[in-house]
Amino acid sequence: MVEQAYVWGTGKRKCAIAQVKLFSGDGKVTVNGKPYQEVFTRLLHRQLIETPYHATETMGKYDAIVKVKGGGLSGQATAIRHSIARALVKQNELFKPLLRQEGLLTRDARVKERKKYGLKRARKAPQYTKR
Repeated sequence: MVEQAYVWGTGKRKCAIAQVKLFSGDGKVTVNGKPYQEVFTRLLHRQLIETPYHATETMGKYDAIVKVKGGGLSGQATAIRHSIARALVKQNELFKPLLRQEGLLTRDARVKERKKYGLKRARKAPQYTKR
């Protein structure tokens, strides 16, 4: 097997972390050794992953090998979208304004708030009783 030049990108969302290697190719996206259509069965998740390609009009020009762990499917799909966008910027700096305008380079910092003692969840308090 011949070593092929690639660019890499790391994306995060909630608890999910995705690492992508971007090769020039025919548009195959492999997630943890499987085609992304097998891993992400919902159409919304597939569209999230394809968003950076549509924004830069590079659909079918790059192969992506993705390693993703942690979180749920929505977090993982958004982490993959973030990592692909970052890798595309490394590949071609002219993509940066397009991806920035779409909001694909910004790390979504919203994570689950921790549970506090004396409460049922992060903010839900037990019912108040007067007597």
